[in-house]
Amino acid sequence: MNALEARRLFAYNEWANARLVAAVSGLSDEGFARPIASSFGSVRDTLAHIVSGEWIWLQRFKGENPTAIPHWVRSADRSELVARLAQVEAEWREFLAPVSDAQLAAPVVYRLLSGQGHRNALGELIQHVVNHSTYHRGQAVTQLRQLGATPPSTDPVAFLWEYER
Repeated sequence: MNALEARRLFAYNEWANARLVAAVSGLSDEGFARPIASSFGSVRDTLAHIVSGEWIWLQRFKGENPTAIPHWVRSADRSELVARLAQVEAEWREFLAPVSDAQLAAPVVYRLLSGQGHRNALGELIQHVVNHSTYHRGQAVTQLRQLGATPPSTDPVAFLWEYER
């Protein structure tokens, strides 16, 4: 992965997150928080996991190793989650803007929330972060369908069609 590809991958991630946010904005507060069996118990919890995951990884890349999910994850309402997502995405853009190909190939030493240490190339971890969010957006799509809402299309090829224009 080179620097241009990393920035484009995060542009896709931001585009797909925006589509998910638009879809969940049409839900009632009750629907947003309604328990639905999945990895996370509601659309709200799934969105919170996406936002917190992107935040946690960014902190690791900045040299911090969070030992727990952010305090706001458990209590944030829809508007706070959307605001946190916008903030995290702005920080990602700022982080990625100067990243070079050499930096993407360099290892990042980090700890999971469990404390277990790992080491991977920055580029590999960036792919992981986007893949992680994609996976959970897919779960949110299923939850939206169960609520009778229209889910967004977040296919990468649809992003490319828009991106290439």
